[in-house]
Amino acid sequence: MYFAALLARTEDGWEASDTELDDVETLSDLADLAREASPDEDTVLVLIEQEGGWFGVVRVDGEEDPRIYVSDAAAAARSSYGEILLTDELLGREPDDVPDLDALDLDGTEDGDADDEEPGGAADTPAADAVPHGPVGDAGVLDDLGVSRKELLSMTEDALMEIAESLGASETLETVR
Repeated sequence: MYFAALLARTEDGWEASDTELDDVETLSDLADLAREASPDEDTVLVLIEQEGGWFGVVRVDGEEDPRIYVSDAAAAARSSYGEILLTDELLGREPDDVPDLDALDLDGTEDGDADDEEPGGAADTPAADAVPHGPVGDAGVLDDLGVSRKELLSMTEDALMEIAESLGASETLETVR
């Protein structure tokens, strides 16, 4: 089960809204969705969790690039919502590390040569294996809001509610949960 919400910081405190991620395909789409929640370019947090699996925090401050933290990259990689957050940059990969799909022949093999690949070779390794187990991203994403790097790294079960409590927004988040 997934839960996703936006917490937008305003002059009057935090405002929460439940958000639907079905139309979000990229991190850029997610950042745009967050920016729409705060016309004054205040801080917006996108909180995403898969119950018992992983959670992610995306922080958008105006037009700045989003800052991302994911509690367990390997678990998130198995999720369509997690894949949105796990960019090449976040995982420390160069875009060149991604296979060139144009180099595939019609039979689905690279350079049209299926017999050259040894069992257990690179073609047998799923892309998810290249994703580290454990947290990735900016663990200091909430430092200035009262959630330290150490606290964020230690959160597990009900992390989103713990974050909201630290921000003074637990009741606000609970209304959309």
